[in-house]
Parts: sequence; C-alpha cells; structure tokens
Amino acid sequence: MLDYWQDRRRNRLAPDRADIDPGQIRQALGDTFMLAADFVEHLRFRLAGTRVCALFGREIKGESFASLWSEDSRAQIDELLTIVTEESIGAVAGLVGTTADGSTTDVELLILPLAHSGLARIRAMGVLAPLAPPYWLGEKPVVDLSLRSLRHLGEEATANAPRFVAGGGEGRPRHGFIVYSGGREAPTGEQGR
Repeated sequence: MLDYWQDRRRNRLAPDRADIDPGQIRQALGDTFMLAADFVEHLRFRLAGTRVCALFGREIKGESFASLWSEDSRAQIDELLTIVTEESIGAVAGLVGTTADGSTTDVELLILPLAHSGLARIRAMGVLAPLAPPYWLGEKPVVDLSLRSLRHLGEEATANAPRFVAGGGEGRPRHGFIVYSGGREAPTGEQGR
C-alpha cells in the first residue's frame, strides 16, 4: 500500500482520491479504509474493508475514527490525524486491540494522507490489520484500540518503512515452508550412521 501511494503521488505531497484505483490494491482491500470529513470536524470512515469491519464485529462506515480508541490514546490519535491531513505526512503505528473480555491482539496501522481542496471530503487512507489474526477474529469484537508505538513517514523515512505483508522478491508473497534447524539434530560426528 505504501509503495502504491508513493507511486501515485509522484512529485506531490499526497495523491488525490481520484488517483487511487482499488483494482491496483485488491490484495489489501480487506484491510483498507478511507477517512473523510463529511461536513464535520472529526474524520469518519467513508469506506472500511471486510477484515477491518470483522476486527470490530460490525460495519464501521460512518463511525468516527477517534471513537475506536481508548481514552488514553484518543488525544494522540486526534493529533496524529491533524498531522497526517494538514502536513501530508504518513504514519505507521503499533496498536493493541482489546475485546470486552480482555482478549488482546497486536495490530498495525498505516495511515496516509490524500490531497484535498475545496469541498473534497476524503482526507486519508490506510491499512488496519492484526499482526497475526487471532482465533477469535469475527467472534469477539475489539472494543478499543491503544497506541503503543508511532513512527511518522517523512520524505526520507518512506523508503525504509516496515512492510505489512512478508514477501519474497519483486513484491510477491512467498509460498511454501521454511525449515529451521533445531530439535532432534544428530550430534556432530554421528551423521551418516
């Protein structure tokens, strides 16, 4: 997603919403969202992918982005959204999602600005995905998110941003198994008996 965003912005601070083609990011669409300011000051979900909605156990279109956050993280998130949208700087964040019964999952957030002018409403796009989908995903909704780490993606930082999908060469996901040594290895000198 970050590579696609970088490509679409060209030499501008941020790409326009019209520059984003969902077909080009179809592998990430389930984890993707768009935020808009629809005649209100707070950014709301304009679109949210199926896996984003599954994380919260409901359709979140129209909900305030800030409402998903714990009380402790809400002020930081409001400040982050202001920086992302007004200064056209992206961010990567490490989060913890907590359910009503106290179950937790580590979640990554990538949020990127979109150019806007006049009455344009779409302000940002992003990815929200668990690092490892928990067994309870879709059964127990996350009731709040807590911010654990944050990194702004300035001009010089975007080249070294973390990847959301482990991949092999050429940006393609690797398939198959990786075998790591360990367990019942034969002691040195006993191989070949």
